Amino acid sequence: MKSGPVSNNRASRRRRQQGYTLAETLAALLFLAIVIPAVVEALHVAGRAGTVSVRRAVAARIAERVLTEATLQTNLNTTAQSGTQVEGGVDYPWTLTRENWVQSTQLPQLTAEVRFLTQGQESSVRLSTLGHPVDAIPGGSPTTTR
Repeated sequence: MKSGPVSNNRASRRRRQQGYTLAETLAALLFLAIVIPAVVEALHVAGRAGTVSVRRAVAARIAERVLTEATLQTNLNTTAQSGTQVEGGVDYPWTLTRENWVQSTQLPQLTAEVRFLTQGQESSVRLSTLGHPVDAIPGGSPTTTR
């Protein structure tokens, strides 16, 4: 009676030692065919997001610098200025506009907008601040003085 179970036990050990079946191999290949492209796309998206965040930070720094320089100047003669800053081989065109603040014609609102390209799409950062009262645009909105 012992010869039956012993021979079955040996046979099952041999099957386990022989390797993977064709079905198991094909299932593993199918799994890899699905997972690898998804992982590569996730890495591509993460890299693109990192590039956008770095360029947005550079654009914000440029806009802040432009606004700081504009607020230090008094009696600006024009309502708009523009230029281009190059950092890391990337062009950052900027525009500075000056208009009377909506809530007061005595204070000018300075707005710096910096544009940049990432993956063929244009993005921008816009910062605003209030300037010196002497920089208010003459004839912007009527005011009453006493």
